[in-house]
Amino acid sequence: MPPTPSTPDPKRLYAVLIAAALGWMFDGLEMGMFPLIARPALQSIQAAHGLVVTDSYVGLWMGYVTAAFLLGAAAGGIIFGWLGDRIGRVRAMALSILFYSLFTGLVYFATEPWHLLLTRFLAALGMGGEWSLGVALVMEAWPEKHRPLMAGVIGAAANFGYLLIALVGMAFTVTVDSWRWVALVGAAPAALTLIILKFVPESERWKEARKNSTAQPLREVLRPPLLKVTALATLFSSVALIGTWGSVQWLPLWADQMAQTQSVEAARAELKVSTVPAAGTGVEPPAVLARAKEIKNNYAKAPRYSAEAR
Repeated sequence: MPPTPSTPDPKRLYAVLIAAALGWMFDGLEMGMFPLIARPALQSIQAAHGLVVTDSYVGLWMGYVTAAFLLGAAAGGIIFGWLGDRIGRVRAMALSILFYSLFTGLVYFATEPWHLLLTRFLAALGMGGEWSLGVALVMEAWPEKHRPLMAGVIGAAANFGYLLIALVGMAFTVTVDSWRWVALVGAAPAALTLIILKFVPESERWKEARKNSTAQPLREVLRPPLLKVTALATLFSSVALIGTWGSVQWLPLWADQMAQTQSVEAARAELKVSTVPAAGTGVEPPAVLARAKEIKNNYAKAPRYSAEAR
């Protein structure tokens, strides 16, 4: 039986859902990528400028970059949401994905810490836009009774993206020499934009609203009767974001720092170095640092080699 206005076309529904879920999945991949490469990237930038490599520098700039990313994501939700009301959900979502993919790939060329900050801010504009547009497209396409489940599917897709970048990190050791190649992985979702533009149908509800309405959504949600709902939703979302970005985003850096500390201690013991590093400056002798790097890299590869041996 052909679809009727009250019976949505399943192909149309699943095309919309798959596109939004893939967009969110690659969002998750992009968000998980930077904490994975941040420490080696900032360390390599310090070394390239002849600076003493310190974790205080890494922590300072990681804080700046994280703040810039969150501001960019908030701004992107507004900018691309506005654009979605003007040119359509599908085209705006495709543009947002292209935006975050290209600027994440440009991290490869960063030679200054502010390059990282700028590219992450610009990439975040696209990510924030995709978050809002992907959900809007699915909510407008799917029947109301399915919307809570579809929202859960889209959210789960972002976590699957985190899993993908974790697998990349397990298969490819991220070091001060290799982090740029990992950043290029972030450019891959750009290909998704062509698929979306070709195969994903535009929201019929948006088309009708575009013909018949002169509504101003941003103004409406910032005044009664929707102001209270907007404030509560913002508050609840902030709790989740603060918890996530205040802890999870820093965990890869802390883990890498602990691994570095243990590797240095092992190298000092192996080389029988017992003196205070560089006359109290905190800088280890070059031989210790070189051996610590070997120990750390070998340890990162050990689980993979063990699995192959079995």
